[in-house]
Amino acid sequence: MRVVALSTSDAPQYRELMLYAYAAAPDAFTSTPEERAAQPESWWVKRVADPSGQSAAFGAIHEGRLVGTVTIEFSAKPKTRHKARLIGMFVHESYRGLGAGAKLVHAALTAARARSEIRLITLTVTEGNAPAITLYERCGFRPFGTEPMAIATPEGYKAKVHMWTPLGAATAV
Repeated sequence: MRVVALSTSDAPQYRELMLYAYAAAPDAFTSTPEERAAQPESWWVKRVADPSGQSAAFGAIHEGRLVGTVTIEFSAKPKTRHKARLIGMFVHESYRGLGAGAKLVHAALTAARARSEIRLITLTVTEGNAPAITLYERCGFRPFGTEPMAIATPEGYKAKVHMWTPLGAATAV
């Protein structure tokens, strides 16, 4: 299992994996498979290789196949330029437990540390997703609040746990 920065040539595999993710783990994402499937190819290309440099996407590759991904987003706003946001984290069920999640988070943290202005990273995770929360805590993230009714699902509303880590914190991989 290796983790790499994604490029424009990875956009088709990334799209396929993320459309699967939106369907397989609908409570984990604020987007639906239908709304993302409607996005043009250019949207997916920008997501994996943002020409503005405001995000960086990473992929976990196993035997030539993209099996996991995460994106780190940076803010262009002067008052929030010191923060980055971890989004779009997903590892295909068949490849969980092999360390891909930790390697992906580590790659995102490393990309954030490469920017001297970044002081902290935030993320949200659906309340009750114990494996994800455990992974993020192992990587140095700590909860700082819970947003009630953050997403609407067919089963009802779900809360999102907000987590953060300062970039000076030690991270486990």
